[in-house]
Formats: sequence, structure tokens, C-alpha cells
Amino acid sequence: MQQRQLGTAGPTVSALGLGAMGMSGLYGPSDRAESLATIDAALEAGVTLIDTGDFYGMGHNEMLIGEALKGRKREQAILSVKFGAQRDPAGGWIGFDGRPAAVKTSLAYTLQRLGVDHIDIYRPARLDPDVPIEETVGAIADLVKAGFVRHIGLSEVGAETIRRAAAIHPIADLQIEYSLISRGVEDKILPVLRELGIGMTAYGVLSRGLIGGHFAKGDAKAEAGDFRAFSPRFQGENLDRNLALVEALRTIAQAKGVTVAQVAIAWVAAQGDDIVPLVGARTRTRLAESLGALDVALSTEDLAGIERAVPKGAAAGDRYAAAQMAHLDSER
Repeated sequence: MQQRQLGTAGPTVSALGLGAMGMSGLYGPSDRAESLATIDAALEAGVTLIDTGDFYGMGHNEMLIGEALKGRKREQAILSVKFGAQRDPAGGWIGFDGRPAAVKTSLAYTLQRLGVDHIDIYRPARLDPDVPIEETVGAIADLVKAGFVRHIGLSEVGAETIRRAAAIHPIADLQIEYSLISRGVEDKILPVLRELGIGMTAYGVLSRGLIGGHFAKGDAKAEAGDFRAFSPRFQGENLDRNLALVEALRTIAQAKGVTVAQVAIAWVAAQGDDIVPLVGARTRTRLAESLGALDVALSTEDLAGIERAVPKGAAAGDRYAAAQMAHLDSER
């Protein structure tokens, strides 16, 4: 397994990480046995970076990962955990809590659910508009000093917030959506990360399966709890335009003898050694396909062809619904 370091202050991790969110129902029903088998297969393949959030299934995802890790050496997994997102019993999103006391309480529950004594990278899921980032990062820094956290990460914040956070404590990485059709990070955020020596863990590299080559109209069902049924890029004419981009990408993939998903993941990985793609594989089949992307070498000509097929800004629709976009400090 290839390795990459997350920034100058972060850990060395596998060149591909596993994002476990989809194993807790946010893309529709998931299979518990297959989820456990997929995590196990990832670890056996040398994937060390596993990303979760304490609000994924309201603890379900952490407990699932904790079960998968039983009997393994703790150092086999670099655990990245997001906290702070608030949800009601019906699953609705009701805000974010970055207060120091909430940070420390959240970690206490996370350690219990995962069955570990420390978290490798701990990060607020979003910026709390009512709490200065200095206070939230300062609270995590206290947890670093106490030995409960190894590194501090950020998620979906903009350049100014990154600078303010880094002034309080070294930041390992920023977790943010980055893919062929979500490239806003390139303008202001990525240059600041590189200036400060902060890595990036890129989620949504297949845009929730939209550019993975397997999605078709009607696949996302609201009654199954799949948030793609409401996501702007998966609606009406937006979906038609975006799937046309996928077909253009498929032509390139077929010429190289690889899959659309592998080209999309390889493109993200090719944007810099300081970027680690996270794949949301929910099955061993999808995991194996994603791992194959590490063997895809993209030439200068390949990259130019991909750019022509899927130009920057070509996606139709925002990456989240308006209410969620309003919470993204990274989009301001």
C-alpha cells in the first residue's frame, strides 16, 4: 500500500482512505455483515485511514468500526472522527456545537463507542458560527495534551478560518469535498493549505456515486433515507447534464482499460501527494474497484483529456441543498 503524509504535522496514512458514512444508512439501507467485511478487507489491503463521524447513525458508525477493530492491533487503523453536528431523533439536522465542553463530552462518548483510548485525528464537522474556531481548536489541543487525541483536523472551512486555527495548534489536514465536479477548493483554500503545510483528505471523490459510473436515474429513493434523493446534482435536468459528463469520462476510462470510478479517484490522487482521497465503499466489490485506482497512472495527455471531458465548473447544481450550503464556511 502506498503511503502519504497528512501535512507536515500529521500522521502517515494509506494513499487511499475509507469513508464509512454510507455504512450507517445515509445512502439508503446498508448491510451490516457486508459493512464489517468491507472494513476488514480494507484493513487487510493496507488501508489505514478510516473516517467517521459521531453523528453518522448517531453512534452506529462508530460502534460498527469498533466491532471491526476488535482483535486487531490499535496501530492498524488511523481513526479520523468528526464531531459537533447536531441531529434530532427523526434524523433532522439542527445545527453545530463547537463549545469546549461539548468537544470534550463528544470525545468521551466516541472513545467508548469505538473501544479505543485515543483518536488519531479529531475535527469539528463544520464551523460553529457562535463559537470562535480558536476556542474549539483550543479544546481539542487540551485533549492532545491529555493524550486522548493525536492530531487536530478541520472540515469544510475557508482560508481565513484555517489560518486562525493553525495559529492555535498545528493542523494535520482539512477534510473537504474535492472531485472532478467539485473543484472550488483549488482557488483559495488549497494554496493556503500548501502554504501552511496542511494536508487534505478529499471526500466525495465520486460525488456520492454520481461520477462513479454505476449510478442511474431512479437509484436514489427518498423513502430509503438516501439524501441523494434531495441533492441538487441528482435532480431533473441537473442529473441529465451530470450523467452526460460521466459518459464523456467513460470514454477516457475505456481507452485506458479501467473503470470510470478508477479514473475519477486517480485524478484526485494525481493533484498532489498532500491529498488523500477518501472512498465511501460500502461493499467489498466497490472497495476492490477503488483500490485499483492506485494502479492507474495518468499521463499529462490523460489529464488534459479528462479536463476536456469534465471542465472545471461543468457540474450542474450545488453540492448540497441550500440549507446545508449555508453552513459551509468553505463556500464563503
